[in-house]
Amino acid sequence: MNICILDAKTLGTDMDLDGFRKFGQVSIYETTSPEKVVERIKDQEIIVTNKVLLHEANLKQAPKVRLICLAATGVNNVDLEYVRKHGIAVTNVAGYSTDSVVQHTFALLFYLLESLPYYDRYVKSGQYAQSDIFTHLEEPFWELHGKTWGIIGLGTIGKKVAEVAQAFGCKAIYYSTSGQHDDPNYQRVSLDELLLLSDIVSIHAPLNENTTNLITYEELKIMRQHALLLNLGRGGIVNETDLARALNEDLIAGAGLDVLENEPITSNNPLLNINKPEKLLITPHIAWATVEARTRLVNEMVLNIESFVQGERRNRVDW
Repeated sequence: MNICILDAKTLGTDMDLDGFRKFGQVSIYETTSPEKVVERIKDQEIIVTNKVLLHEANLKQAPKVRLICLAATGVNNVDLEYVRKHGIAVTNVAGYSTDSVVQHTFALLFYLLESLPYYDRYVKSGQYAQSDIFTHLEEPFWELHGKTWGIIGLGTIGKKVAEVAQAFGCKAIYYSTSGQHDDPNYQRVSLDELLLLSDIVSIHAPLNENTTNLITYEELKIMRQHALLLNLGRGGIVNETDLARALNEDLIAGAGLDVLENEPITSNNPLLNINKPEKLLITPHIAWATVEARTRLVNEMVLNIESFVQGERRNRVDW
């Protein structure tokens, strides 16, 4: 079979993609712009992609396609109505990045909570070498023990974050973005209650009609002044203009973001020019991407294709 990988760069240059070659001829492209999609998929039977948009306009010019293998959990970049009508199978990979995202959640937290950039700069600037005492306590920081951790979206990742937070001595509470999720292990509260009660708020929800613009200036005003906001869900959940305003007005102590409304970030994003940059940590959507998580992702895709070839329905997206 002919197989193409349309955006291999999103998997990382350190990943071994040779496992795909046992299924046939593999064409690997680092990235694929919209105008090049048709040319690259027209003679393919299997398409492997992470974020390239596949819709009627380009898929109808690729009559040989039998499988779209997504290097992700989300399927919003594929026209599911079209593929259903034309018998094209779609597979995805779920759960491969849970540990990675949970770890990154706490990495963002501790960077902010313990003022690590300040203390690192203090030592490396030479100031510590000139100190008359063994320590330096200009930037206060706090223990997690005894704090309340509010989770927006108690799915697989949210639950794991709650478990780790509890291990540090936190009380974990959550808000159900669907309004239908109940978990007997944790206290479910309204969004306003969560924002009012929490010392740390972390977001692990998908972007949908219930979560778009969920956190605006009005919600940020409810939060505690010492609170930290972490978004590892989707960028559109937090209004970025409002967050910049809230940080500038010291409504909250800080924020850690791994996701943004537009990725890559636009040069005019107000978050790039806040008054106190140390209050904000932004990483370029990497929470999912430890070496182990990406290796699992690649291995799972190979297994998805192998199962498809054998007539099995492994990780098949049902419409």
